Amino acid sequence: MKLFVRFGIALLLLGAIFGGIFGYKFLVQFQPPEGAGEPVPANVIASEVITEEWRAEQQAVGGLTAVDRVDVSTEVPGLIESIAFDSGDAVAAGDVLVELDKSVDRAELQGLEAEAELARIEFDRAQDLLPQRAISQSEFDSARARLDSANAALNTQQARLRQKTIRAPFDGLLGLRRVSAGQFISPGTAIVELQQLDPIYADFSLPERFLPRLFKGQTVRVTTGAFDDEAFEGEIQAIESGIQARTRSVSVRAVLDNPDDRLRPGMFARVTVLEPETQAVLTVPATAINFNVYGDFAIRISETDNGPVAEQVQVRTGQTRDGRVEVLEGLEAGDRVVGAGLNRVRPGQPLTIDDTVNLDPAEVSGR
Repeated sequence: MKLFVRFGIALLLLGAIFGGIFGYKFLVQFQPPEGAGEPVPANVIASEVITEEWRAEQQAVGGLTAVDRVDVSTEVPGLIESIAFDSGDAVAAGDVLVELDKSVDRAELQGLEAEAELARIEFDRAQDLLPQRAISQSEFDSARARLDSANAALNTQQARLRQKTIRAPFDGLLGLRRVSAGQFISPGTAIVELQQLDPIYADFSLPERFLPRLFKGQTVRVTTGAFDDEAFEGEIQAIESGIQARTRSVSVRAVLDNPDDRLRPGMFARVTVLEPETQAVLTVPATAINFNVYGDFAIRISETDNGPVAEQVQVRTGQTRDGRVEVLEGLEAGDRVVGAGLNRVRPGQPLTIDDTVNLDPAEVSGR
């Protein structure tokens, strides 16, 4: 019995000794370093809220439309004898596109020319005989009527022959050919589409509240998906006389120069309507704003006795241009804000300013 008691005491002593050793090591290993409770300063890039002169503008979407567009067709039926164009050709007004078979019409023309010549000879003879009273006035009038009728029939046949030659009605670019040589076509048959591309229209709509600020000759800037990095300038040519009742918007048409035919009808267009006056606005880099469904905010750099500190500020933003955002409320000119990396900065956190990097698009571009 005494043996068990001694053995238990020994185990308790060993547990106390080893427990003390392990407890000491645990306390030493997990003791927080000196100053660990203090927030770590964040290294940030600062940007200043500046005042810029922005020209007022309105954004809209629309599409490009050809100034003139037509499906070239024929006025008279006939068999296609020859085709004088290829798909996609650029043509000038009056260029021959298609020739229809004229053999029958030429034969009829020859017969009418003979009849017109005979009628002229008879009229000349009657004109000589009338002063001699060899014929009556009614016979002379009949000869003149036959001559007029023969000339009219001749002119009609000549016009019919001209209709067998189909020409381009205006300068433009042809589409895909839809007929073939030897094909019989009727009036209204589409031969090829012809569109005038220079200049070209940009049609778009704006809410009715902007109507008083629209006028003919107003400058517009158009960008497209095909040339997203290039803007094409033009001017408003026409404004619809009424407001669309369903959408409460006004339709506007602008005209753009298109000398290289790069812009094509049907392209999606983003239209910016430039207003003549400018206004002073406060702006910051777009990277300085955290856009959130609960409201936009920026991190303002506040100077304290202990150095710069992060301060979260709720802001109301406006338009965005060239990498800068208009600030309507929340900041003032001259305020410094964190220019990038807002997610790594917490309100109240001390800051160190990195002056070696400039992320301000306005200063970089010299604006």
